[in-house]
Amino acid sequence: MAGGKKKSSTAPSRFQKTLSSIWQDKHMVLFKTEYTLLVTAVLWFLEIAINIWVIQKVSYTEIDWKAYMDEVEGVINGTYDYTQLKGDTGPLVYPAGFVYIFTGLYYLTDHGHNIRLGQYVFAVFYLINLLLVMRIYHRTKKVPPYVFFFICCASYRIHSIFILRLFNDPVAMMLCFGAINLFLDGRWTLGCALYSLAVSVKMNVLLFAPGLLFLLLCEFGLWKTLPRLALCAVIQLVLGLPFLLVNPVGYVSRAFDLGRQFLFKWTVNWRFLPEDVFLNRYFHLALLLAHITTLLLFALKRWKRSGSSIWTILKDPSERKETAHKVNADHILSVISALSVLCLVFSYAALPAVEWRSEEAGTPTQSVDSGSDRAVLEHVSIHQLQLSVSARLPPHHPPLFMAQPQSSFSIS
Repeated sequence: MAGGKKKSSTAPSRFQKTLSSIWQDKHMVLFKTEYTLLVTAVLWFLEIAINIWVIQKVSYTEIDWKAYMDEVEGVINGTYDYTQLKGDTGPLVYPAGFVYIFTGLYYLTDHGHNIRLGQYVFAVFYLINLLLVMRIYHRTKKVPPYVFFFICCASYRIHSIFILRLFNDPVAMMLCFGAINLFLDGRWTLGCALYSLAVSVKMNVLLFAPGLLFLLLCEFGLWKTLPRLALCAVIQLVLGLPFLLVNPVGYVSRAFDLGRQFLFKWTVNWRFLPEDVFLNRYFHLALLLAHITTLLLFALKRWKRSGSSIWTILKDPSERKETAHKVNADHILSVISALSVLCLVFSYAALPAVEWRSEEAGTPTQSVDSGSDRAVLEHVSIHQLQLSVSARLPPHHPPLFMAQPQSSFSIS
């Protein structure tokens, strides 16, 4: 017993020390990066309650879900000619990975009729997506913890995209963020495979390809990069094989249609333009040229390490004289986050990285306070840096305020 009493009077446990440290630093918990894991864990569990509340209290709005179900139902019924597959909103324009994943959702939701179950499935997708994004930032330890509130709990739009619209973008980006996590872990081959699966759900993910190619060349050089690019191509070929055997031209032209044009009535970002300008091919070419030019400038001025030649990345790492092109987590995030904003694909998750990378580089940026970040992450990501799906949405959805659960989330 004496031994037992002596044992009970030992020093405080590690858990008690941690609690004591948190209490002493309670005023800085939201600002010190060492508390990122704690804050993100609290927010993640809070998001479970928020998603359940939204699903129960905010009405679902049908936009593309029924069309998705009609498209995969055509495949289930034996139609493998992509030119013959269509839904309410038009022809099937997504690659084969989309068909397989949404076929599973078709059966899981009773042929697409059980919308509520579909919403809960997409809530799980959202939570996985959020976990992957938070892990990325936790690895880099650059962004203060309070910022995570504005990329999840405070974002009306992102909840709407996932659980009130059931778009395919969340599925594609969940796979893409999974691939980025694998890149950060140094598992490049598996990451390339997962990235290719993301592309097979929606072609928009290809917008990350220039940055991924740059990172692969930095890490492996040209010859060791080629097998990983081949792996990405083989995955696309295998997934699309049932459709390629029936109508290869039809599959490629529909699933990877680079010339597809949106109608003016669906645009949000370019509504200030006259319709004839928006539909003009020269305008499209000018945007493409501007995008390519910006990518080149970033590759030469931002992504390339100073003091080294851009051509160095083509060499095998063992043959390079300098080690400037060694890829680390910070370098990966700087490339990927910049692409997210440049390409306007789920930029809500990339803005904090861009902002804090700008601070480190000594460039002008927002002041670091909760008000400025709220302005950046709500106004920019929601109203200017629209998600890729926004071009498909009507411009006049009723706004949502958290105190009015009967209305819809504002996504335009």
